[in-house]
Amino acid sequence: MTQEPVIQVRNLHKTYNGIDVLKGVNFEVDKGQVKAVLGPSGSGKSTMLRLMALLEPADAGELILKGRRVGAREERGRTVHLPERQLAVQRREVGMVFQRFNLFPHLTAARNVMLGLTSVQGVSHHEARERSLAMLERVGLAERAEHYPSELSGGQQQRVAIARALVMNPSVMLFDEPTSALDPELVGEVLDVMESLAESGMTMIVVTHEVRFARRVADEVTLFDGGVIVEQAAPEEFFTSPQHERTRRFLSHVH
Repeated sequence: MTQEPVIQVRNLHKTYNGIDVLKGVNFEVDKGQVKAVLGPSGSGKSTMLRLMALLEPADAGELILKGRRVGAREERGRTVHLPERQLAVQRREVGMVFQRFNLFPHLTAARNVMLGLTSVQGVSHHEARERSLAMLERVGLAERAEHYPSELSGGQQQRVAIARALVMNPSVMLFDEPTSALDPELVGEVLDVMESLAESGMTMIVVTHEVRFARRVADEVTLFDGGVIVEQAAPEEFFTSPQHERTRRFLSHVH
């Protein structure tokens, strides 16, 4: 019996101001798989992640998480978007890490990480703090637990943001260009944490421009352009013998 994918994207469409940003996207990610998504700016990659994180509704298509449709339901032959209360419950299964760290400046690293546990899951303060500290240790920031965001480097702030998403114990982690806002010398510390997550079996979808990371860590690499998937393949095949001319042109610019 084959294992069901953790997440399935079926014919996903999204339009903004009359512009088709997503034009029928289909893919799936198995448990423990890392999918790297490459592509030019404006190709729809970030929009796709926002839809998968249930931050915005799709105009058409379905998101299936662990065998259940999320974000919407069918009612008398038409699609009905779920109310915020139900979306909030479903979002617990999906961790999202953004380009910008979005930390609360008035809270320490530990309190930023534990906030979702206390406010969303109703975990006691004591337990939330213990889990927060354990997660900060996992991303190499145990000694920075009582520091405020302004006292942390960009790389450290992004690692706090990763810990904040991880502490909710999601089924899948989504990363939207997590290193693009960092100084070059800080990129490695974030990629190291992400690589350790991949090695531990975390299911991950990573929108990135870090080609070396995609080649080394991903199980599958996808090229996104113009709101559609142009090509997806195992890293070795994707980078050494791409099937599509668009992929070859893209790689010629990033290599």
